[in-house]
Amino acid sequence: MTQRKPTPTYTSEFRTLGVRLFKENRANYSSDNAAYKAIASKLGCSPDSLRAWCQQAERDAGMRSGLTSDEQARLKTLERENRELRQANEILKKASAYFAQAELDRPFKR
Repeated sequence: MTQRKPTPTYTSEFRTLGVRLFKENRANYSSDNAAYKAIASKLGCSPDSLRAWCQQAERDAGMRSGLTSDEQARLKTLERENRELRQANEILKKASAYFAQAELDRPFKR
């Protein structure tokens, strides 16, 4: 079985620095891709990571459509809550069915 390398986690300050460097130096390159590759190699991250950070920064600034970072965090929180509530509901249904069956199995008293 082949093991994948763990994906590095970058701090928000590092990502902000990468976005700022891209914005400041974009004019020095022939294309966005060339700028992503050159700047990412200097930072020690992948060009795709830098591209994603820049796109998210544009969404957060309202320059690009899509969910902002705050909206993504809120959605993630709501999805987690929803998942936990579904699990709790399932447990309660099973417990209810168990106790209802136990009530039916109990001998009838007069």
